[in-house]
Amino acid sequence: MKVSKICPYCSREFEEYKSPQVTVDIIIEVGDGGIVLIKRKNPPLGWALPGGFVDYGETLEQAAVREAKEETALDVILKGQLHSYSDPARDPRFHTISTVFCAAAHGVPAGGDDASDGDDVYGDVRDTACGDGIGESVRCGDVDVESFGGGG
Repeated sequence: MKVSKICPYCSREFEEYKSPQVTVDIIIEVGDGGIVLIKRKNPPLGWALPGGFVDYGETLEQAAVREAKEETALDVILKGQLHSYSDPARDPRFHTISTVFCAAAHGVPAGGDDASDGDDVYGDVRDTACGDGIGESVRCGDVDVESFGGGG
């Protein structure tokens, strides 16, 4: 999309091109079937899959491995791409296109750069409600996959 703007320094009109931001999200399986969620410290707040923005010069796969490590301290093995989500209204901040990967990891996740604190990573979301300090009753069956993402 092309947008006309005025330069704040010289007052000349110029055209700026707006493009969606490219992101990745990772469904990390740990233990005997649980997945990892992080409690975000940056907007949009709430529980989310680990993920974030793809850096310039980086592949989607490299970004997924990097973001998983930064946000959960886990070394992941990517199993494949699940789906890409591109609804312009999906992220309230701006238009993103997110590719979701499935991955496996061993170990205990620990909060990283986007978790609100070190204890705000949860590695076993199945059919039981999350416990104390893990948020309001998150159930795997209640999760709307369309709403996941929002990396960054």
